Amino acid sequence: MAEDEPKPTQLDTPLVLDEDLTKQMRLRLESLKQRRGKRQDGEKLLQPAESVYRTDFIQQQRLQFERWDVVLDKPGKVTITSTSQIWTPDLTNPMTRQLLDPAAIFWRKEDSEAMDWNEADALEFGERLSELAKIRRVMYFLITFSEGVKPANLKASVVFSRL
Repeated sequence: MAEDEPKPTQLDTPLVLDEDLTKQMRLRLESLKQRRGKRQDGEKLLQPAESVYRTDFIQQQRLQFERWDVVLDKPGKVTITSTSQIWTPDLTNPMTRQLLDPAAIFWRKEDSEAMDWNEADALEFGERLSELAKIRRVMYFLITFSEGVKPANLKASVVFSRL
């Protein structure tokens, strides 16, 4: 979790809120509601508590997952779900089948500064990112905020070792 600064042999890849893409996906939902349209079969519509984040890999090869650095500045919970390499947001709407399992869940309890997480799933998820980085220069994530936290309360990155 939030540990020392990344070492020179490590690559810190921050998850950055993609405000434009989040807005575009919210407009899609509004448009469907206004015209009483139906979503495409299997389409993932962005819910009010979800935002789209991205990370850009400056190095794609020879990465090994090291750890997540996730900090909430107040008590609450976030669920981070990755999209598969086949989702291209400028061409298609996201489909539920393009969301990868497992998701990583992080939370901070009331009266605690420490972060907790579902360790096994978060580690498996991080290891999958190492593989996906080989074929994607940019990865997108859906982050669900709950228990009172919002995007402004989150600072998150994935740290990789350079092999």
